[in-house]
Amino acid sequence: MQRAQNAHDLDALVACFAEDYQSEQPVHPDRGFTGREQVRKNWGAIFRGIPDFRADLLRSATTDDTVWSEWHWQGTPVAGGKFEWRGIMILGIAGDRIAWARLYMGPVDQVGQGIDAAVRDMSHDLPRSDG
Repeated sequence: MQRAQNAHDLDALVACFAEDYQSEQPVHPDRGFTGREQVRKNWGAIFRGIPDFRADLLRSATTDDTVWSEWHWQGTPVAGGKFEWRGIMILGIAGDRIAWARLYMGPVDQVGQGIDAAVRDMSHDLPRSDG
């Protein structure tokens, strides 16, 4: 998969996936889909929109038919700016194809307000305990 991504070889990339591939993005449930034709559509758009797209596999572990992988994606969009995403993909393998995946990928936020603000944002709606 990584070789096909970095070569921008759409046919080779799509061939990594089962016909009935199931994609799930638990943090963004509305982005889930079925079928490798959507994989072709998605990655075709990425390769056109980010002509220098690069995928770096940072770490991976395999247990039985599941691959846990940490990724760093980057490139320069034709529209300008910078593309940089990092995250985890959990891949289910059936035969020699990716049958399903759970993606936890998202844009890198280089500038923010720090950990204290992030925790405050996460916890501001939690009920308070008076005791």
